[in-house]
Amino acid sequence: MPTDTSNAERVAPAPPLYPDNAEFWAGTAAGKLLVRHCASCHKPHWYPRPQCPLCMGDQTVWKESAGTGSIYTFSVCRRVGPHPFVIAYVRLDDGVTLLTNIVDCDFDAIRIGDRVRVVMQASESGVMVPMFTPHR
Repeated sequence: MPTDTSNAERVAPAPPLYPDNAEFWAGTAAGKLLVRHCASCHKPHWYPRPQCPLCMGDQTVWKESAGTGSIYTFSVCRRVGPHPFVIAYVRLDDGVTLLTNIVDCDFDAIRIGDRVRVVMQASESGVMVPMFTPHR
């Protein structure tokens, strides 16, 4: 039997809010996925942080991501709690890979390499959290 869920039953925990990630969360509230880019090496990086982990440059800026990519790997978690969910690494077309959830789909139909797009879902505190859904 397919596991078809809108993820409406499962709500993400509230993310920690800090001064250096405030712009990221303001972006998600506006429906935008922001990725840090280094002004020195001109490369994007994830997890967002003020110092570039690639060249150690301290001049980074937020840029809006297209929010599209593909599933690098995933796991359907059926026994972890009362509601199944999918945790996945998504490789964005922007060049970074992030840990996220896949939502609003038949979990049994997900495949590595599937194209996905970002969607925002409210956390326990109401802060919008980026997750991904299949996009064909």
